[in-house]
Amino acid sequence: MNLALFSLAFVMLMSVFSCKKPLPADLVLKNGHIFTVDRNNLFAEAVAVTGNRIIAVGSNRQIEKFVKPGVTKVIDLEGKFVVPGFNDSHVHFFSVGSALEKVDLVGITSYDQMRERVAARVKKVEPGQWIIGRGWDQSLIPDRAWPTKEVIDEVSRDNPVSLSRVDGHSVLVNSYVLKESGITADTPDPDGGEIVRDPDTGEPTGVLKENAMGQVKRSHYSKNGEEDNLRHLKLALEQAKIFGVTSIHHIGRGLEFFDQAAGNGELTVRVYYCPKLTDDPETLQEYSELKEKYKNNPLIRFGFLKSFIDGTLGSATEALFEPYNDDPSTSGVLVIEPEKLEKVVLEADRRGFQIGIHAIGTRGNHLVLDVYEKAIQANGRREARYRIEHTQLLAESDLPRFAQLGVIASMQPSHCITDKRFAEDRLGKKRCRYAYAWRSVLDAGANIAFGTDAPVEILNPMDGLYAAVTRKDREGEKGEGWFPEEKLTMEEAIELYTLGSAYASFEEDIKGSIEPGKLADMVVLSQNLLEIPEDKVLDTEVVYTIFDGRVIYGK
Repeated sequence: MNLALFSLAFVMLMSVFSCKKPLPADLVLKNGHIFTVDRNNLFAEAVAVTGNRIIAVGSNRQIEKFVKPGVTKVIDLEGKFVVPGFNDSHVHFFSVGSALEKVDLVGITSYDQMRERVAARVKKVEPGQWIIGRGWDQSLIPDRAWPTKEVIDEVSRDNPVSLSRVDGHSVLVNSYVLKESGITADTPDPDGGEIVRDPDTGEPTGVLKENAMGQVKRSHYSKNGEEDNLRHLKLALEQAKIFGVTSIHHIGRGLEFFDQAAGNGELTVRVYYCPKLTDDPETLQEYSELKEKYKNNPLIRFGFLKSFIDGTLGSATEALFEPYNDDPSTSGVLVIEPEKLEKVVLEADRRGFQIGIHAIGTRGNHLVLDVYEKAIQANGRREARYRIEHTQLLAESDLPRFAQLGVIASMQPSHCITDKRFAEDRLGKKRCRYAYAWRSVLDAGANIAFGTDAPVEILNPMDGLYAAVTRKDREGEKGEGWFPEEKLTMEEAIELYTLGSAYASFEEDIKGSIEPGKLADMVVLSQNLLEIPEDKVLDTEVVYTIFDGRVIYGK
């Protein structure tokens, strides 16, 4: 019996019991402001849970009958706000953990800070050992200049250094790495990538974009082993508990480590596992077997197959129809030829897989919509729930195509308030009208799933909710926000972060809202997000995280 049928049977069973004396609940929350995201019953005071399922939602009086002293754990919410567990529809979960161990360059405002942090790490390692860092953003530097190898060479002569930009689509390496990798002025740019060069000498500056990052030779750089991955998973799980994230769509590898954690009773998020898109028959057969293996697993599901069409706005590699305003020499990068992407998508789609393609720019999004349209023409229309990951900059004419083709916009609202610092300089104001256009996408009849792209942005859903309803910076910006016509209500933003993401993984029948029969994943918050001023959203904290019917975090 699949989970959807089990849910229905469970609800029917409970309705039979409700005609008599109801069974006692294992857990009851009472005296709360519960926003259920169930459009038939949006608000409630109390909820009852038995095992890992919600059995009743209603008033305190209605739920009181499920309480049995000595059996039922009762939490008096004292008016606190409750929502379904947050479901991050795009996250690199192991990287969330590993980022905590790297040289932290998030938020630096000078390259002196970069140099100092690399120097501090060099003192702690042996010569020849890799220094890995992440998080720099040239738009935060006063003149917005890109970094060069000279920033770090002086303090890292005996160590290879690799420092990723915050979006992960560009990297700064030192001269040590360039030499070891054989990257010189004569090295050609790879397809879909760029070796940034000094305009006078032609020598590599140390910045490598998109596919050029793959030219770094790391044969002596040990990949994460089992111990590292398990440690990074544990760190990420702790972060998720604190932030009320109970489900994730994980982009990348590591299925065996999720499996191991689940077997040990340590997996405290539900995982939608999303590996790399391919048309390799053997790999697709393996994927089919995994899809079958996990189809009824309550903790792990096999998810969509992920690929890329372009880069990012921050790295000036998103694919546009027209050149960048601040660099007319480029219109961005296609990291794969559309014909090649089409071939791979059509084969995976023919085999019944869900597909999600990273697309940032107007041209990138347009091309992916074209590919999905061709997949429908070739393989027939089905409940495919195609996805575009990020969907950041759209041409107005493409807005209706999302609903027409059944494409889900998997969006990360925090990107909006990070990127708006430089978006108009790079693109011009006119092109930004449909940047991060969640209101326009919704109004065009399409579905949206919200996430973070963590560790590119922080895992905390409050950051994304704030961005979605304000479109303002995090420093207390005045006014109506950036293109305020694209703002959402808080009710809508919460729904996209819960039920919207559940729909994107074909799980809207078992989670994403607080209603009888669904999985008991809920979050108790310190403030009522529907009532507080917008500038207080970022101050809201998780009081309790409830996962699988258990309180796994309490502040």
